Amino acid sequence: MRILFLTDNFPPEVATAATRTFNHCEEWIKDKNTDVTIITSFPNFPFGKVYKGYKNKLYQKETISGLNVIRVWTYMAENTGVLKRIIDQFSFALTSFFFGLFQKYDIIVATSPQFFTIWSAFLLSKIKRKPWVFELRDIWPESIYTLGVIKNKKIISFLEKIELYLYKDANLIIPVTNAFKDNLVKRGIDSSKIYPITNGVNSKIFYSKDRNHNLARKLNLSNKFVVGYIGTHGIAHGLDFIIETIRDIEDDSIHFLFVGDGSEKKNIKALVYKYDLKNITFIDTVSEEKVVEYISVCDISLICLKRNDTFKSVIPSKMFNMAAVGRPILLGVEGESKDILIKYNAGLSFVPENKESFISQLLELKNNKDLYSSTKKGCRKLAEDFDRKRLATNMLTLINNTFISNR
Repeated sequence: MRILFLTDNFPPEVATAATRTFNHCEEWIKDKNTDVTIITSFPNFPFGKVYKGYKNKLYQKETISGLNVIRVWTYMAENTGVLKRIIDQFSFALTSFFFGLFQKYDIIVATSPQFFTIWSAFLLSKIKRKPWVFELRDIWPESIYTLGVIKNKKIISFLEKIELYLYKDANLIIPVTNAFKDNLVKRGIDSSKIYPITNGVNSKIFYSKDRNHNLARKLNLSNKFVVGYIGTHGIAHGLDFIIETIRDIEDDSIHFLFVGDGSEKKNIKALVYKYDLKNITFIDTVSEEKVVEYISVCDISLICLKRNDTFKSVIPSKMFNMAAVGRPILLGVEGESKDILIKYNAGLSFVPENKESFISQLLELKNNKDLYSSTKKGCRKLAEDFDRKRLATNMLTLINNTFISNR
């Protein structure tokens, strides 16, 4: 079976889509009967600037860990604003479609939420008469409407009609949460072709680790209780609320470590400067291999989103990574994420964007030693059950069955 995988993001980028795709495809090719070709852009996320060692050329082939990778030209834009990002994503749809015409494959997989990537897969499937798989990582355009990125209801309605048509046309849909499946079924999509495969943890990189004392000293955090937020600093994450709440924390031993980048980072840092907060450290994006060292410096991990019903269907992937390193989770997300946290006793949850709830749960995790110890154990169990190798194998089985049934 020859798989063509279309993804706008791929390593050396460290976005969730990039690492999930890489880990899955790397696992798939261990099956000698499976060949994978990936069409992606030249690495530039999140700043819209091509990474060192690359040029934004029309076409380039390379091999990464045995995977055939084809990089194609795109219009590059920083992960902020609307129009330029749409042009960025649409340009990838065009070039991935064009070069996809010249590849040999049996089935196509395309990953969202870069919505136009899915258009490319759909068109290729029609022209080449091959089945295609829709990997659904976000309910788009609903999520961008929720965030106010596009407010025009007529535009959203038009995009949703296209979205539903693509769901109906896809031979297989693989959402990353069960809630996404429920959403689609309620909207009339055949449940028999929807099989959730959640995000998970790459156990080769993320594993139980003691504190890196050298790094802690370098960051002046040796004698601090460190709350770590590691990931995208975007509109959806509500980090402005976190900064506002930090002002009211009276425990001087608590320090917040933010690692990553995103469209809201400048605004968040401006708030810190405005309030002259001294208990916050910012670190730019680091490689996936180095992330575990920064997680090890933390005592607990912070995971949060804005309070909105749309986000109840989301399971942040960082949840699994932080759990694998053995750091109890302070979760500000409702719905399926909270259910998993409670099931595994992997931390405490607070009501999103609720100051009193956030502070009380933070202090409970810090001061209740028995609770802290039990949630560390829960984290390890959670990580074991969501190992990405097992999830990748399950996904390949689904793809293979789809390929066989559409021969």
